[in-house]
Amino acid sequence: MKSVLLAVALVASAAPLSHAAPAAKGAAKSESSAAPQPITAPAGAYKLDKSHSTLLFRVSHLGFSNYRMRFTRFDAQLQFDPSNPSASTVTATIDPASLDLPTPPAGFVETLLGATWLDAKRYPEISFRSTGVTVTAPNKARIVGDLTLHGVTKPITLDASFNGGYAGNEMDPNARIGFSAHGTFKRSDYGVAYGIPAPGTTMGVSDAVAVSIEAEFSGPAHPK
Repeated sequence: MKSVLLAVALVASAAPLSHAAPAAKGAAKSESSAAPQPITAPAGAYKLDKSHSTLLFRVSHLGFSNYRMRFTRFDAQLQFDPSNPSASTVTATIDPASLDLPTPPAGFVETLLGATWLDAKRYPEISFRSTGVTVTAPNKARIVGDLTLHGVTKPITLDASFNGGYAGNEMDPNARIGFSAHGTFKRSDYGVAYGIPAPGTTMGVSDAVAVSIEAEFSGPAHPK
């Protein structure tokens, strides 16, 4: 479960690509429908809008359910370049002590934050730093980066989608962009191996941790 943190990580972000508008079925593509919609959000430094972002993860419990949890305290910074998405970068940090569970049994959260799982006192931060962004389709990218969790740093991959954005305006003076991202990693790679099912069984908590990120970022102010 601890490996969830990385996800964080990661958290969280992808490089946007221009999105081509689909032509109506059976209709010839016009120049306007074939042309990509321009990205009006400017290049520059963007910070996470924590009020409109979530970091969730899930693990298989006994093979009977996909148990979902989240972290409530995390942050991210994005250097965004719409004209060259591959040059964009993102960094993120997560506070493992902010682990939030649905109706946990008494003492369960403390167990997960303890030495057997997250060991949050010894490792009070989880971090992610992108090392490469590859455009895979219009408005989609693959982000590779280093996740540091439980004192171990290893590469992970997030598949991200650019959901849109705009430059600052009268209603929202700062530029705004949004992303969705997801990925999977093995918690055992980060030294969190307690409770992994024996080969051929599902009796335990899965090694695989699936991460899901929804993130909005606020960027440069609209020039006055």
